[in-house]
Amino acid sequence: MSDFRAGRLAAVRAKIAAFEARARADCGVSPFGDPRIDARLPGGGLPLGAWHEVAGEGLESETAAAPAAFAALMAAPLAARGAAVWVLRCDDLHAPGLAGLGFPPERLIQVLARDEAEVLAVMEDALASAGVAAVFGEVEAVDLRAGRRLQLACERRGASGFVIRRRPHGGAARGAAVGAAAATRWRVAAAPSEPAPGEFGLGPPRWRVALERCRGGRSGTWLFEAARAFTDFGDMIDGTHPLRLVAELGDRDLAPAPVLRLAG
Repeated sequence: MSDFRAGRLAAVRAKIAAFEARARADCGVSPFGDPRIDARLPGGGLPLGAWHEVAGEGLESETAAAPAAFAALMAAPLAARGAAVWVLRCDDLHAPGLAGLGFPPERLIQVLARDEAEVLAVMEDALASAGVAAVFGEVEAVDLRAGRRLQLACERRGASGFVIRRRPHGGAARGAAVGAAAATRWRVAAAPSEPAPGEFGLGPPRWRVALERCRGGRSGTWLFEAARAFTDFGDMIDGTHPLRLVAELGDRDLAPAPVLRLAG
């Protein structure tokens, strides 16, 4: 390749990189409001204008209940900016349950897709549509090409995508490259709730959450709970995040098992 062609190619690549950087920078972040997690995220919050992967463990690969609940509350502050589109493969999303957790159902648009290919296609169209702030999609896997297409769709209008890993009909897991292009990758599991001091019964829902991958940030593990239920959409835009960080978790060595000695 001649020096002239190499120089032109390098210039084009530089322009594309600068354009993509500007598109990402202009979208801002959505802070959780707690430095224990915001300090680990680039820019001090969840990157907007990008897509994020949320997955569960065990039976959650089929139901995705805990990942869906956490993703909804993570994206709830974005509902003040526009509509939220949820693309499903099974018609089992319980909007009143989301409302009880703190997500405004009046901002929610549900779309039922036939298969994963259609889920990804609808997500792309929704992310690139005016007036849409967040798009959820329930899929088993996102390969590199599909992930790049989702990212370009996010950058077009600054919307944010949330891929919820789900295999609703069971079966063997696919061995695709998942989350390789995602800005963040989260692993969510349900955790025991605790009532407030002096109260009885169940406390707010809780989740054990691991940030497994974060482009430009650091991983970590936390215990979250639903901060409160919103009775009015105006309550949600008062600066209080619908997720409260209860504790920062770390790897702890298990205590050594006791040694049993037989009398003899």
